[in-house]
Amino acid sequence: MPDIIDPQLVWLATEVGHMLRDDDRSIATAESCTGGLLSAALTEVPGSSAWFMAGWVTYSNVAKQRDLGVDPRLIERHGAVSGPVVQAMALAAQARAGTDWAIAVSGVAGPSGGSAEKPVGTVWLAWASPYDLRSEQCHFAGDRGAVRHAAVCHALATLLTRLR
Repeated sequence: MPDIIDPQLVWLATEVGHMLRDDDRSIATAESCTGGLLSAALTEVPGSSAWFMAGWVTYSNVAKQRDLGVDPRLIERHGAVSGPVVQAMALAAQARAGTDWAIAVSGVAGPSGGSAEKPVGTVWLAWASPYDLRSEQCHFAGDRGAVRHAAVCHALATLLTRLR
């Protein structure tokens, strides 16, 4: 499994942090399959307390509902690994932490738990900004660690592009 000190993650998180700091913006996270890896990457950056406000690891559906207020009907209708659910997670993290930005991630990291509709490696991500909400479905290859690492890299790289 990749270590949090992975140079690619540190570089991405540092670039994101510099842009957030320079624009006087803040961020929060809501994670499921990444289990806090995204928050850990962001807080690896010295001075991150100036722009990283909060992170939720809501691994279970109950936690998504209890801690973030995700409507259980969304989960029933679309599944926890879906665009509507990660969008709800991102908006809740943004609102609860009072941040400009939020990222949410939910997926099937494996090695089990996949289905024909959502095979292992399926990950949904959402980015809530001051002006819009976007989500994207990705399919990452590899073992559990590789899927989680790829999801965090993609989340940060996309955020970096959006911040620019």
